[in-house]
Amino acid sequence: MSKIRIAIVAALMGSAISLTSMAQGIEKTAKKVGEKIDTTAKKVGNKTASTAVKGVSAIKDKIYKDKQAPGGEVVYIDSKDRKYYVDKKGKKVYLKPSQIKDKE
Repeated sequence: MSKIRIAIVAALMGSAISLTSMAQGIEKTAKKVGEKIDTTAKKVGNKTASTAVKGVSAIKDKIYKDKQAPGGEVVYIDSKDRKYYVDKKGKKVYLKPSQIKDKE
């Protein structure tokens, strides 16, 4: 009888170790998926904000024809005659005259 008990205890311990390592693997996978979702959500949010601000700027402000901002971005002129472009996060970046270039 003692050999059967030893075998059962060994099987139970092996199962417990296996379940523990499997749970750790699931936690790691869940963490990776959560990080991926967080990164993607930030990218989508930034793109949405950028598109919204560019849309409002195109309607409300003037577009500076034949000029571009660093990186080839569209240059807008607001009501106070300030020049700016909209970055990837949807923020208005005001430009110095030296930063405005002719379109290529």
